Amino acid sequence: MRAIVCDKFDSPDKLKISERDMPVPADDEVLIRVKAAGLGYVDALTVAGLYQIKPPLPFIPGNEISGVIEQTGESVRHLRAGQRILAMPRQGGLAEYICLHESQCTPIPEALTHESAASFLINYCTAYHGLTYCGQLEAKETILILGASGGVGVAAIDIAKALGAEVIAAASTKKKRDACLEAGADHVVDYTKADWRKDLEKILDGRPLNVVYDPVGGEFSEPAFRALGPDGRFLVVGFAAGEIARLPLNLPLLKRSAVIGVNWGAYVAANPLESRPVLTTLLEWIAEGRLNPQAGESYPLNKTGTAMMKMLNRKAIGKVVIAINPEE
Repeated sequence: MRAIVCDKFDSPDKLKISERDMPVPADDEVLIRVKAAGLGYVDALTVAGLYQIKPPLPFIPGNEISGVIEQTGESVRHLRAGQRILAMPRQGGLAEYICLHESQCTPIPEALTHESAASFLINYCTAYHGLTYCGQLEAKETILILGASGGVGVAAIDIAKALGAEVIAAASTKKKRDACLEAGADHVVDYTKADWRKDLEKILDGRPLNVVYDPVGGEFSEPAFRALGPDGRFLVVGFAAGEIARLPLNLPLLKRSAVIGVNWGAYVAANPLESRPVLTTLLEWIAEGRLNPQAGESYPLNKTGTAMMKMLNRKAIGKVVIAINPEE
């Protein structure tokens, strides 16, 4: 089978397709023909050797997939061949086939395309966990989402709107801001402008800013925190800007505001039983039309390196998906 194999930590544009042996499922596993794999910023950082966790080499990247079950192990009882599923393997998703334990697989409705399924799992679970459990976002509250045109930001827009919040999306170009409005944001702001907080204040028109969702970090975090109203919640999601922000600790004191880390992966690792209810809720919301996950830019398997470089350069809009065995 074809797979993307990372033999050494290097620039993602050097990734190439390699041939690997076809995997064989154990008794409690299923063999999945991967249709699509979602890419996250962490995937690109890991390949480049820039992420804080470095997997043993060589490895096949990709921890978010959608596909069709080709074969089931003898003890598998809850899945069948031909079933459409999504899954979150630790790695190995950027390959034509993968074997996973049946407990890692979740059936998906026919209405959800494979590319949409592969694009929603991590970002939507993170956004749901961040906005409900961590941020306690309520209907009619106002939220500012930084880096809102990327896959992480678009998912946060969708979840925040489903919760009934008013969404202000921050993005750096008109094309990105238009994408945010299309995704459902109520307002947009260019947070690369020196005086962007004045634009934010005009949008708020005297109302408090209740929540900030920050997957960007760097120079954008402190001004966003300063814009928070009393009792606001600042959600730290990631550092796409490449720099970890430093906040003066007098700000949380003066504003009576909280800084909260959003780490869905670590939360699930510590509380394994919590993942299934969240995923069930999200799939129910999709079926009800409350959520509308959409894949962003799609690339073939041999363009994985190109896609990752676009993410590292912060040029991607929406969730990037690799189409491995595209829909027939």
